[in-house]
Amino acid sequence: MSKSNSTILAIGAAGKFAGLVVPELARRGAKVRGLVRDADQGKSVIKNGAAEVAVGNLKDRASLNAALKGIDSVFYIAPAFIPNEVAIGKGMVEAAEKAGVRRFVFSSVIDPIIGALENHAAKGPVEEAILSSNMEYTLLHPTLFFQNYAEGWPKVVKTGSYVEPWSAETRFSRVDYRDVAEVAAIALTEERLLFGTFELCAEGHLNRKDVTALMSEVLGRKIEAASLSPDQTAKITKSGGTKKKQSPIKAMFDWYDAHDLVGNAIILRAILGREPRTLRAYFEELVGRGDVPSPTAKR
Repeated sequence: MSKSNSTILAIGAAGKFAGLVVPELARRGAKVRGLVRDADQGKSVIKNGAAEVAVGNLKDRASLNAALKGIDSVFYIAPAFIPNEVAIGKGMVEAAEKAGVRRFVFSSVIDPIIGALENHAAKGPVEEAILSSNMEYTLLHPTLFFQNYAEGWPKVVKTGSYVEPWSAETRFSRVDYRDVAEVAAIALTEERLLFGTFELCAEGHLNRKDVTALMSEVLGRKIEAASLSPDQTAKITKSGGTKKKQSPIKAMFDWYDAHDLVGNAIILRAILGREPRTLRAYFEELVGRGDVPSPTAKR
């Protein structure tokens, strides 16, 4: 276990995903310092279980150095599609090692060797920097997050369809990031995951038709699997590209259109000592939040 007086720095503690790691650590009695970009986020991070808050920016080395003072362990997850992700991630590793950090836990991505996916390939050099450091480490390779469905859920309920900009036949493994957060907390407070790299997936290799079948069962009415038109897709992907380089989002859509992204649940099940959360249960939670009708509500 971590030393009782040690402090863990959670990068992006006010975010959707690192924000799930903070309470998992607090439940284990760990002392957490949450790194946030805005001081106004501090109250919510403290309420979520952090003992301290540091205000800083991943691009500002001085603020990182200040946040790392007295830190024993670091949890790091990069913001999605952040520009210069490799340089920022390597800088974070370097700053942590120079600050005397003992343990570094990186929430990376499933299959970081896929060169066609910039948001995957950018994780590889950061992992290499961690492996080249003198710090203890754990590398987490989660697949797509259940939580990504939350933003579009009201539209699914309103329109009766679920839309994605790639083939409806493409199969994905997915995971509830709360399960990933639990694994991260284990890695930060125990010894059993040290120096390991762990693929983290829930059960299932589901395409869009499978997903909408689950949605239909949970909502008690038919949800259609639909695709964006080429024009709609172009509007989403027009930013981030140049004459010499395709938009990373467009490249991701193209890759998903032709390839599955699947993994195996055995590692997550073994670490947790229970079954991983299911996508059906997550959809049931979305219904239960009260902002959409339940399957038994009068319509």
